[in-house]
Amino acid sequence: MSIPISELEKEFSAATNAIHVDDRFAGMDVAPAMHPSVTFRHAYDPDELVPLPGYSKDRYIYGRLARPTASRLELVLSSILKGEALVYPSGLAAVNGYLCELRPKRVAITGGYHGVWDVLEFHKKLRGIEIVRLDETDKLEKGDVIHLETPVNPAGEARNIATYAQLARERGAWLVVDATFGPPALQDPFAFGADVIIHSATKFIGGHSDMMGGVIAVAPRHPELAHTLFEGRRVLGAVPGILETWLGLRSVRTLDIRTKQQSKTATELVAWISEELASGPENDVSKVVSTVHHPSLQKEDMEWLKKQMPGGFGSIFQIVMKSEDYARRLPSKLRVYQHATSLGGVESLIEWRMMTDNLAAGDIIRISIGIESAEDLKKDLLNGFKALVE
Repeated sequence: MSIPISELEKEFSAATNAIHVDDRFAGMDVAPAMHPSVTFRHAYDPDELVPLPGYSKDRYIYGRLARPTASRLELVLSSILKGEALVYPSGLAAVNGYLCELRPKRVAITGGYHGVWDVLEFHKKLRGIEIVRLDETDKLEKGDVIHLETPVNPAGEARNIATYAQLARERGAWLVVDATFGPPALQDPFAFGADVIIHSATKFIGGHSDMMGGVIAVAPRHPELAHTLFEGRRVLGAVPGILETWLGLRSVRTLDIRTKQQSKTATELVAWISEELASGPENDVSKVVSTVHHPSLQKEDMEWLKKQMPGGFGSIFQIVMKSEDYARRLPSKLRVYQHATSLGGVESLIEWRMMTDNLAAGDIIRISIGIESAEDLKKDLLNGFKALVE
C-alpha cells in the first residue's frame, strides 16, 4: 500500500528534498523560474477577498510580505533545516532580526564572526543589552540568549551544542546557533537542543560567491516565534532581492554534495599539514607554519563531535604562520587559492585575516576549501610554502 506524498517526503534525505520538495510550485518548468513582480492581483470575485491575511507564505499581495521565488526557497530551507525558515538580505540582517524579536537583556557569546559583534554593539547602544562570555552563563536570566557559533569563525573549532542547550534550559534562555560553518549536510543543531538556527546564506547555501542572504530557522516547538519573526521582517523591510532568492534556490539544489565534498577535501588537507608539522621542524610545511586548527583535530572531543557533525567536519580551517610576514605574503604565492574574504563557494579562498577582521592576529590565515581537486590544492599550498623561504 502506498503512502501519501507528504509522508514520503519526510522519509527522503535532505539531498533529495533540496531538489524536489518544491516541485508542487514548478508548473511545467524543471528549473525554477524567477518571478520579478512585487505586487499581485487580488481575487476577481469579491466574495473571495480576504483583507490582511497575516502570516502567509503562499498568499501573494505585496513583495514585502511574500513572493513566489522567496517562498519556494523558504520551503526548501525549512525542509532541510528541519524548522520554519525565513530568508533575509544578509546573515547580519538575520542576526538583527532575531535580536529585535527576542529582545534579550543579555547575550552570552565568545569569539566568532566580528560582524556579529558589530550588530551586538549596535543593540548595546540602542537599548543597552549586556554582552557576557560563554563561561558566564550563570549571569543569564529568562529570555536572554546564548549565541553559539559552531564551528567558529575563523579558527573552525566546534563547540558542543548539547552542552549549551542544557545551560540555556537551566537559565530559561534561548539557544541561537550560528551554523554557517556547519551547513545542514554536516550538522543538525535542532537535534541537539537549539531553539533558533541562523546562517549567512552568502556562504555555503549560496555557494557560488554571487549572492548575499541570511536565514533564520525556528525549532518546530516554537511556532509562535516564526510568526513574530515574519511580522518583524515585514515591518523592518528586511527581505532579500528577487535575484538573490532565485540564486539561492538554484544553489541550494547542490548544497549537500558540495559541502560534503568540500569537508572531505579540507579534512584531507588538514591531516596532511598536521602530519607534516608533527614529523619535524625542517620540512617545507613546518618551516613556515606554526599550527593548524580544524574540528577534525579535536581528538579529545570526538565522542560528542562525531554525533554532532556526522556529515563531516567542515571545509574551513585556520593556519597560524611562524611570522606575520609569512602570513601576509603566502596568498601571493598561490595559483588556485584566491586571496579574498568570505567562504563556502565552489572556489577555494585564502585570506590573511587582518584584511577584514580587526580582532585577528597578524599571523592568521583562514582557508575555505572549494570543490577543486584535493591533490591540486595540496600542490598549490605546498608550492606556496616553499616559495616563502626561497
